Amino acid sequence: MTPTPEPPPSHVRAAFGARDAEPELIDGGPVWRCGEAAIRPAANPAEATWVAKTLDALSVPDLRIGRPLRSTDGRYVVGGWAATKHLSGRAEPRHDEVIAVAERLHHATAELPKPRFLGSRTGLFAVADRCAWGEEKPDLDPDLGGRMFEVLAVSRKPVATKPQVVHGDLFGNVLFSGSQPPAIIDFAAYWRPAGWAAAVVVVDALAWGGADRGIVERWGHLPDWPQVLLRATLFRLAVHALHPRSSRQSLGGLDRAVHLVSEVL
Repeated sequence: MTPTPEPPPSHVRAAFGARDAEPELIDGGPVWRCGEAAIRPAANPAEATWVAKTLDALSVPDLRIGRPLRSTDGRYVVGGWAATKHLSGRAEPRHDEVIAVAERLHHATAELPKPRFLGSRTGLFAVADRCAWGEEKPDLDPDLGGRMFEVLAVSRKPVATKPQVVHGDLFGNVLFSGSQPPAIIDFAAYWRPAGWAAAVVVVDALAWGGADRGIVERWGHLPDWPQVLLRATLFRLAVHALHPRSSRQSLGGLDRAVHLVSEVL
């Protein structure tokens, strides 16, 4: 059993204007709602600061964005924690709408410069991303996705679409709340074509969201679609093969996604 994360300490809550708020874990964590603030761990201060500054300046029609909160002394990160304004809503299996959100969001981020911190990331997801794009040689457990990765990787061809800043983890991080516009949370920055971020949503929706197989075809008009869909599948396979809590049982959903994606390659 995964232990319950520790809430932000009182001095962090106080710094973000939530001294007296009782921390409430959101959807199992690691984010805590403290009054009107959503406070989350910030393992990489440079990345957390970049996300905060970027979201603070970003304007996207028909989209709610969790605006960053500064501490009482003006910082975005305090004691390894960052905060945004809490947004109402919940993730729902409205997969095509999530992809439409991705399109609007990435139109707004298309001209952002490449963040410097991306080149130094060494975490599991960064390694999996580089493996998927052939930038790093993978060492993947064959029984946890590595074998499927090898089979699919031979179908990689060059992608012409230019890379840009994208949110690479939108599945589960788009919130819906009544008649309000959708909201994005937990911005996970990558430097990839916009269509790849949409393709990650498709793969996730096929693997874990109960999406119909037609979702692969409905977004086939996006540039380099078969190849970004392939990279998205390789990315998720690499994440699974590298993740310490993965099992053969948890590979089942990805197996479905691999089968459906293979049909368009």
